Amino acid sequence: MVVQEIGYDEDCDEELRDAVLDRVGDFVEEDSDEVVDVVLLWWREDDGDLVDALVDAIHPLADNGVVWLLSPKTGRPGHVEASDISEAAPTAGLQQTSTINAGKDWSGARLTTPRSSRRNR
Repeated sequence: MVVQEIGYDEDCDEELRDAVLDRVGDFVEEDSDEVVDVVLLWWREDDGDLVDALVDAIHPLADNGVVWLLSPKTGRPGHVEASDISEAAPTAGLQQTSTINAGKDWSGARLTTPRSSRRNR
């Protein structure tokens, strides 16, 4: 599985990161043109425009690829409201399929391209 990590910073959950690295080996660089199966996007409230970031995250995805949007949990610095994610995802051409507890301080939203869009890519 080829995974690209975007938005890594010192506040990221190292245990989660290490668990992913144990399974995939290495992350593809942010500026790589390689097609990837998963984009791991660490996102905080002040990181900019979420729609733009999601559109950029879609670019390297394989047809059945997934974006995991990781954001700080409620009450943590940089928390992103669930409503912001649910509004940004369809605008960027994605749909949210599930959410997970991604560690002590992070939540994860699984975003995919709708099936009808995959045929048109």
